[in-house]
Amino acid sequence: MYPTEMTGNTDSLDTFGPPTEREIIGLWHSFRSAGLSDKQAWDAILAGIALDAAFSDGRSRPRLVQ
Repeated sequence: MYPTEMTGNTDSLDTFGPPTEREIIGLWHSFRSAGLSDKQAWDAILAGIALDAAFSDGRSRPRLVQ
C-alpha cells in the first residue's frame, strides 16, 4: 500500500526539507562503500538532485515577492 493510500493526504509527503551537507556526505560514503568510484558517487548524487529539481512542482522552492 502506498503512503497516500493510507493517509489520503498527499501534502504530508512534502514535509522533507533540502538535504543537509552531512546527509549528502553520508550518502556519498554509502555509495562508495557499495563499490562506486568517487566520481560515480558524486555523479549519482548530482543526478538525483537535478531530477528532484526538474520534476518538483515548485512548492519547495522559495517564491519571489514583488
